[in-house]
Amino acid sequence: MKKNLLTAALIAGFAAGAVQAETSVTLYGRVDGGFGYQQFKGTDAAGADVKGTNTGMVSGINSGNRWGLKGTEDLGEGLKAVFQLESGFDLGTGESGQGGRLFGRQATVGLMSDSWGRLDFGRQTNIASKYFAGVASPFGTSFGQARVGSAFSAARNHRLDNMIMYQTPNFSGFQFGLGYSFNASGNQEFKQSGGAEPNVRSWTTGLRYSNGPLAAALVYDQFKNKSTGNFTAADDGVTVKSWNLALSYDFEVVKVHAAGGQTRNGWFSANSSLGSNSYLGNFSGNIPDPSSSNPAKTSLELNSFAVNDNLKVNSYALGLSAPVGSAGKLMASWMMSDPSNAGIYNWGEDKQNVYSVGYSYKLSKRTNIYALGSYADNVNFQDDLKATQFAVGLRHQF
Repeated sequence: MKKNLLTAALIAGFAAGAVQAETSVTLYGRVDGGFGYQQFKGTDAAGADVKGTNTGMVSGINSGNRWGLKGTEDLGEGLKAVFQLESGFDLGTGESGQGGRLFGRQATVGLMSDSWGRLDFGRQTNIASKYFAGVASPFGTSFGQARVGSAFSAARNHRLDNMIMYQTPNFSGFQFGLGYSFNASGNQEFKQSGGAEPNVRSWTTGLRYSNGPLAAALVYDQFKNKSTGNFTAADDGVTVKSWNLALSYDFEVVKVHAAGGQTRNGWFSANSSLGSNSYLGNFSGNIPDPSSSNPAKTSLELNSFAVNDNLKVNSYALGLSAPVGSAGKLMASWMMSDPSNAGIYNWGEDKQNVYSVGYSYKLSKRTNIYALGSYADNVNFQDDLKATQFAVGLRHQF
């Protein structure tokens, strides 16, 4: 009897070990905070000089604060079930990010195979943020106003709700991705028979290549505004489009980044990396506030999915990064957004330039310190509106 019990216990132990080997769940996160200074300087609607400063603790400069769960289950024959739930938060206040969503950074479930690729369902970043941002600039989607999204709005960690995304495996350095969102922001709504479209439909696609020192990415994004009189009749059913191309080459002593692209008929995500939208309203400008029920209300806010029919903005970027010793990295970039057509809302035709320099030093594999300095002129295409940002901080990953 005792022998049978011992045998049963051993079998149960081996079975539990096999299950554990086939299924894994990981708790992970990033915690980033430090000290910073930001200044805006320009003129108000009456032409008077206005300056605002913010000095104190900063949160999520090197990378957004987050915690998450991700896991896989081996289904056999190379097929795996995968999921990822990721929550963003502000380190200074402990408040949830991404509009208060529990898993606002990502909430996906899907299938993955080395032979046919990966299929994900749920809220996730678009292809431009995944493929383009890291090739276009040494700052990628991070580092405050230095992030590539300050000039290329479709690549600013642009997240889409209700999305189905497919990505191929890596074929000799090439990978293709395609995603479609049935409503890019918020719950899907019913379309009534004969009624207008109540959802913001969005496409995201791209091709990237990475092999040795060379990397390249070509991406395209678009969303079609709902046709339900959302703000003004001029905004109904307008399709906003963005294409972007990036190249980088690592010479070992220095890595060079270059990018260019164009956005038409609107803007993909809020330019809040350049400061508080509510504070920007203190300055002169005539950009409609999409969050207002009164279309006549204007401010300098560029909110998510902002529509401005006939707007055309050409964007450019150059960047360099170089190793400093065995643990340091120096980064520098210049970005320009050139509105060749201000659109029906006349957002302005002044070229926005962003100049940035940064440094990161690894204290260990999981902890680093960093410093950032960035200056922008003609912010949000408004003449004589300037933004300056400095920050130093500590980031820990677990």
